[in-house]
Amino acid sequence: MTTSDYGILSTCPLFADLNEEDLRLMLGCLGSRTARYPKGAAVFLEGDAAEYVGIVLEGAVTIVQDDFFGNRNLIGTALPGELFAEAFSCAGLERLPVSVFAERDTAVLLLDCRRVLQVCSSGCPFHHRLIANLLAVVSRKNLALNRKIRFVSQRTTREKLMSYLLDQAKQQGSDHFEIPFDRQALADFLAVERSAMSAEISRLRKEGVLESKGSWFRLVEVDRE
Repeated sequence: MTTSDYGILSTCPLFADLNEEDLRLMLGCLGSRTARYPKGAAVFLEGDAAEYVGIVLEGAVTIVQDDFFGNRNLIGTALPGELFAEAFSCAGLERLPVSVFAERDTAVLLLDCRRVLQVCSSGCPFHHRLIANLLAVVSRKNLALNRKIRFVSQRTTREKLMSYLLDQAKQQGSDHFEIPFDRQALADFLAVERSAMSAEISRLRKEGVLESKGSWFRLVEVDRE
């Protein structure tokens, strides 16, 4: 673990209100290990044992789920300082229902979930704080999942797209904003065909409803029909 790694971990909500000295002691207690993955490599694959909580130290990961026919649904992404797979491992599942891939060259910290959830025999005073932090993280992830359900439950590609963009504008407090997805990732996130989504974006631009370039969008007028 480098000094910069500890700097990243200090921003992780799992370790909120813990100082660096406590963090160093805790990582040993939790049986942590670091691993590096090249772009596109699998960190976890669907069906792997649900044993670890992951934290991105460098790079980024995407969490995806494929259906029976191989259609991919983007569950989410994790950037430096963010957790992944915690909901599945902490739920007591034997196997992961998702896969996790390195979006670019990536370093992650892996924590043994059993050690995270169980207070150790040495009675670490910071372990109770860790469990409380984990509960807060899982709760926020649940809220984010509920927002996604609201987007994908819309009936048409246009409604799904506009529901998401309007939410991003509200979250970022501006009519112009950047989203954390490229076009393919956005289509996967909204569970729509990329070609259909791109066609809707083109129509919305022609109608003067929005402007866009890459991951940048500006809402010009909201279509309420």
